[in-house]
Amino acid sequence: MGLAAFDDFFSGHARRYLLAAIELALSEDGPDLTSLAVFSPQDILRARIVAKEDSLVAGLPIVPLVLSALGALAACDLDFPVDEGARVDRGTVVCRLTGPAVAVLKSERVMLNFISHLSGIANLTARYVAALSGTNTRLLDTRKTLPGLRYPEKYAVTVGGGVNHRTNLADMLMLKDNHIDRAGGIPQAMAALRKAYENSMEIMPPVEIECRSLEEVVQAVAENPARIMFDNMDPPTMRRARALVPQGIETEASGGVDLDSIAAVAASGTDFVSVGRITHSAPAADFSMQLESIPRA
Repeated sequence: MGLAAFDDFFSGHARRYLLAAIELALSEDGPDLTSLAVFSPQDILRARIVAKEDSLVAGLPIVPLVLSALGALAACDLDFPVDEGARVDRGTVVCRLTGPAVAVLKSERVMLNFISHLSGIANLTARYVAALSGTNTRLLDTRKTLPGLRYPEKYAVTVGGGVNHRTNLADMLMLKDNHIDRAGGIPQAMAALRKAYENSMEIMPPVEIECRSLEEVVQAVAENPARIMFDNMDPPTMRRARALVPQGIETEASGGVDLDSIAAVAASGTDFVSVGRITHSAPAADFSMQLESIPRA
């Protein structure tokens, strides 16, 4: 991945959301009254962030952003012995930091929370991607993310080899069961979407239609959407559904997919499989910060 991939992902509004999350995290901690009492402004600390388990590493470029938010980046020396997105062994030093003691200690938990959480998502994503090895099915994330952390979490999915689905409700229009039932069916729901955009200066985003049955798949194909979702179908039904969809329309499997079932889902031939648990249930990776005091000059 590397820094370039991080900067490419976190541009524009994605970067604004990331910086807002960092500011909120620092604000939640409040002033570090303990460190302010024990350390003087002249005290310097040397620290290193260490992987406590074998892991992918996601979130290292957040370290200077946290220090910058504290106004301490210029007073700090940073070194990253490994690249962002690298797979490291337990005991690997992933960052070295020297700077004002109060700033280092104030930022410690925020840095570790981001790196541990994002690296954990990358690790779980990589396990699902590995389970799809040998197939043409790609892993999608969902909007099942922690509030305020949508973009960092979806970035971590890319570190693990997954593909981002829509980051917000406007990226792709999705006709779900509630829309279809309210409109009276898939044709009526599509007609409502087209009507909403026909007199608008906006270009209608691509449409995905969620289907619960083979009958709905047939109806969806007639509307020629960008993608058709097979919602909570078992693998045999999914294979029959996939056979109904012509080339040019993408297919996605969704609903209850886990590591035990994903290979069978992929065998149906779907283009994508979406898994919410890679973001909402990923265990944090174990990283720690080890500190060493430097005497005052």
